[in-house]
Amino acid sequence: MLFQVRMDVHIPATIAAETVEQLKTTERERAQDLQRSGKWRHLWRIAGQYANVSIFDVSGNEELHDLLSSLPLFPFMRIEVTPLCRHPSSIHEDDR
Repeated sequence: MLFQVRMDVHIPATIAAETVEQLKTTERERAQDLQRSGKWRHLWRIAGQYANVSIFDVSGNEELHDLLSSLPLFPFMRIEVTPLCRHPSSIHEDDR
């Protein structure tokens, strides 16, 4: 199943800078691993915001929840999930 996921990150200013840098490093590694696996199909930054819009290709709601909650920055995210399905007027035979 395909899901569009918007993630807005809000890290409190009270967290030490070195902790934030470590979180960002491990977040990047986890996101890249999920992209390599094909689960995190697309990742776009929203210009001017600490946010992204992504497309996940997973088996269902539970797998998506497990993947999102495994992200190191998950505790600092506001997440919106939209399930996607093929549009009957699409000219593409795949999900690109």
